Amino acid sequence: MRALKSVYSQTLAAAEVIVIDDGSDNDTTALVETQYPQVKLIRQAHSGVSAARNNGVNHANGDWIAFLDSDDEWLPKKLECQVKQLNQSNQLLCHTNEIWMRNEVRVNPHNKHRKHGGDIFKYCLPLCAISPSSVIIEKELFQHLGGFDESLPACEDYDLWLRITAHHHVSYIDEPLLIKYGGHDDQLSRKYWGMDRFRIYAMEKLYQQGRLSSEQIQLLLAELVKKCTIFAKGAHKRGQTDAYQTYSEKALKYQSLLTG
Repeated sequence: MRALKSVYSQTLAAAEVIVIDDGSDNDTTALVETQYPQVKLIRQAHSGVSAARNNGVNHANGDWIAFLDSDDEWLPKKLECQVKQLNQSNQLLCHTNEIWMRNEVRVNPHNKHRKHGGDIFKYCLPLCAISPSSVIIEKELFQHLGGFDESLPACEDYDLWLRITAHHHVSYIDEPLLIKYGGHDDQLSRKYWGMDRFRIYAMEKLYQQGRLSSEQIQLLLAELVKKCTIFAKGAHKRGQTDAYQTYSEKALKYQSLLTG
């Protein structure tokens, strides 16, 4: 309920608030109905975070969308600052800096997690460079790109930001307007080993679309070589022969394309 409380504490009120119940088996839905009867509550069979976000966007009436995961919290001026920034920048996506909490203790992100604005495609290749809960995005752009890839069990945000930043600059507010909470046992990053497999899939998909500049292709191929090599080594250590063979061959293929 912390997330919803932060939405209704905004200095600029959201025009519409949609909550997606992704097949929950606890009393969250009842609490939402009791404490926030004005919310548009939509229930769906458990389908994952991508389907939940896409469903929410499809039911939204506005032209702009802001996401908020259930374990995150907006700071009070988030929407106000972002709307002002978007009006000034004429960009189609705005994200913000953030505060990280792990097991209720504030931690400092590493330099590799530093946020950026403008042409940030190169920063989105190594890791997820935008937090979904920090974003306001134009609904038309989101839907034109097909939203979050529901076939991905993780790194669905990485995939979407790659597709966006390959062709669009983004706006960024270097002020922490979001609190991200982590460290709990049900985080997706704890569920799968070798998360790079999903990032490799996202990059391969983007490469196959054939709409990148020559500079972007070079950046992407170099990152594919790096991630395929790392993943192959991890598979080898785990005795996963088929995965080791597959990703070793991928690394060689992309290295050939990069240097050829």
